[in-house]
Amino acid sequence: MIAAQALVPRFVEEIPEAVEPGVFYVSLEHGSMIHLCACGCGHEVALPLTPLDWRFTFDGETISVSPSVGSWSLPCRSHYIIDRGRVRWAEDWTEAEVEAGRRRDQARKDIRFNPPSVAKEGPEFAVRPFPDETAEGSPRKGVLKGLRTWASRLWRG
Repeated sequence: MIAAQALVPRFVEEIPEAVEPGVFYVSLEHGSMIHLCACGCGHEVALPLTPLDWRFTFDGETISVSPSVGSWSLPCRSHYIIDRGRVRWAEDWTEAEVEAGRRRDQARKDIRFNPPSVAKEGPEFAVRPFPDETAEGSPRKGVLKGLRTWASRLWRG
């Protein structure tokens, strides 16, 4: 196979059995994108379509994908950017860079899907009421009074 210089978007409900070279399939229904590796090795590259993984933009004619596509688990280890349908080659990553990227991605997902629990008991988590805005010495009294004065001047013209 020959390396792809460009990828043409094709929006589908189901990914076809035979993926065509040079076609970038997008299934919004299944939240996935798939194409043959741009290097021409023939391996399929599947990208989940989520805010924490990959995103795409479609300008009515071409597609851009963010972030870059790194086929680190494939023998070819291709790394490229899909920008307005064009394949732009990026530098290879060392194994340490790949692992650091995977750890970073996993940490983002852990925070998003398993947020740390916040203790609701104990003095350091005590909920204090806001001071009465009319009480003398209240930090809010001066701010609110200033805002009211400014708004009334603005309103009067």
